[in-house]
Amino acid sequence: MGGERRFDPGRCCLDLMAEPPVRPERLARWLTACGLVPAGTPLPAVDCRWVERFAELRVHIDVLVRAELAPPAGDLAASLHRLNALAAEAAPPAPRAVRTDDGCLVRELGAPPECAALLAALARDAVDLLTDPAARARLRQCAGDHCHRVYLDTSRGGRRRWCSSATCGNRERVARHRARVAGSREKSRTR
Repeated sequence: MGGERRFDPGRCCLDLMAEPPVRPERLARWLTACGLVPAGTPLPAVDCRWVERFAELRVHIDVLVRAELAPPAGDLAASLHRLNALAAEAAPPAPRAVRTDDGCLVRELGAPPECAALLAALARDAVDLLTDPAARARLRQCAGDHCHRVYLDTSRGGRRRWCSSATCGNRERVARHRARVAGSREKSRTR
């Protein structure tokens, strides 16, 4: 996770699957980038333990979401139990509207966010996704050769194939073009 995000999967829980923050500073940036905390929110408490807890949640979300895309290979009960426990562990951070010096309203948190509260917000997002039949029906895995990202297909006809048309889609188009060019060259040689 550098500066610019590669794609928007449509849900924070899917974003966690796609962009697992592996260091405290990356987790702090990710929490802001995905919208769980407003920009400018100080996150001094984010440490390696937070990273471990978010990584654990990521594993459980991944297991459950992928089970919606293909028949599950194993028992989902442990992941479902842990997801529900994290969703119930704490109340998500309470936002409040604050007027800036120029009169605009901006979102701030009422108190510094705690790890359990942010985990609960993500776990609840996953619960909402997994219990919404319409959202589950729009879950897709990227058709890119080496991409395993999952996203919500919100395209008009429901025919989106790639997590990012600019990245995976472009790779696919370039590969097809190269194959056509190579095929044309081969035909030219055999004539």
